[in-house]
Amino acid sequence: MRRASWAWGLVFLLLAATPGRAADAPVKGLFLTTDYPAITARAGDVTTVKLTIHNYDLPPERVALAIAGVPEGWRATLLGGGAPIGAAMPASNQSVALQLRLDIPAHAASGTSTLTIHAKGADSSLDLPIAVTIGQDLPTQLGLKTKLPSLRGTPKSSFDYQFTVKNESDKDLLVQLAADAPRGFQPTFTEAYGTQEISSIPIEAGQSKDLKVKIQPPDGVAAGSYPALLRVSADGAKAEAKLTMQITGQPSLRLSTRDGRLSGDAVAGKATPISLVVTNDGTAAVDDVELSSSPPSDWKVSFAPQKIEELAPGQKRTVQALLTPSAKALAGDYMMPLQASGKGGSSSANYRVTVSTSTLWGAVGIAIIAAALLVAVGAVARFGRR
Repeated sequence: MRRASWAWGLVFLLLAATPGRAADAPVKGLFLTTDYPAITARAGDVTTVKLTIHNYDLPPERVALAIAGVPEGWRATLLGGGAPIGAAMPASNQSVALQLRLDIPAHAASGTSTLTIHAKGADSSLDLPIAVTIGQDLPTQLGLKTKLPSLRGTPKSSFDYQFTVKNESDKDLLVQLAADAPRGFQPTFTEAYGTQEISSIPIEAGQSKDLKVKIQPPDGVAAGSYPALLRVSADGAKAEAKLTMQITGQPSLRLSTRDGRLSGDAVAGKATPISLVVTNDGTAAVDDVELSSSPPSDWKVSFAPQKIEELAPGQKRTVQALLTPSAKALAGDYMMPLQASGKGGSSSANYRVTVSTSTLWGAVGIAIIAAALLVAVGAVARFGRR
C-alpha cells in the first residue's frame, strides 16, 4: 500500500515538472520585448529596432520610457506611430509596437555598445538591453530567380516572365533592371501585379521584390527559338538569368484578285471568270484551304481548284472563280462574299459585281417597242381619215 502511494506521488511530481504543465500557468504583467536584441550596424547609417510592450491581464496603465547607455555622438530615439514618444499605454491584453531609431555617426568606432530601454509602470519596472555592434560593411550581393525561364507562343504573343530579386546585402539598394533581347524585341518591366513600367526599383536590405518582364516580338518574326538575358545590378553587384522564347509559326491568309481590285462586271445569265489570288503572309504553312462564297439567290459560283492542299509561308496560288448571275437578275451592283478557310487561318473579301442585262433581250425589247409604234401609227392613219 505504501509502495502504491509512493508511486502515485512520483507520477504527480513528474506531471508537475512536465514543461507542458507550466504552459497552463496564467501569464500576468507587463513585458518589453524585441525580436532582435543583438544587431550589427554600419557607421554613418540609420538603424531601427522593433520593440513591443505587452500587457497581460492588467488594467491599462501609463508606461514611461527612457534610453540609457547611448554612446557619445550617437542619437537614439523611441518612435511610436512614426513620431518620437516618451511613454506608451497598452490596453489590457493588448500590445503596443515601438521602434528604436539609432543615428550612428560616421566616425563611430568598431565594437559593441549596449543600450538599455527602461519601461516603468505603476507597479513594475522593465529593462531591455540591446547590443549594437559596429562592424565592416558586408559586400553588396543580389539574388535573382525566375519562375518560368522558357515560354512558348506565337509571333503575336507577348512573353511575360515573372522573377524575384533579393537584396542579400546589409543596406538598402536601388536595383537597375535590364534585358538583352534580339533586335526588334521590346522588353518592359513592371512589378508582378502592377502596370506601371519601371527601369529600377528600391529594395530594402534583406528583402525581395516580385517583378515581371514582358518581351514583345516584332511583327513578322520567323518561327524559332530566341534567347534573352535578364540582368539586375546595384552598387557593383549584378545577377543574370537566361530566358528563352519558343516562337511557333502562325499562318496568315489573304484573299484578293490578281490586280487587287475587288470589283467586276457580269451579265445576267452568263458565266464570268474571276481570277482570285490566295496568299499566305504568315510564318507557318496552312493546310486544306477551301474556297467558298455566299452569292445572291439563284446565282452560281464555282472554284477551280476548290481546295488547296497546302500553302507554304510566302506562297500564293491563283484560283479561278466562275460566276453566273441569275438570268432574272436586274441591272445594278451586287455584293458577293468570298472566303478562303484553312487549318489555322482564314480570310474573306467582298467582291462587288455590276450586273447588266443581255443585249439580246435589249434588241427584243426595242423590236417590240418599234412594232407597237408601227401598229399605233397605222391605226391613227386608218381611222383618222374617217
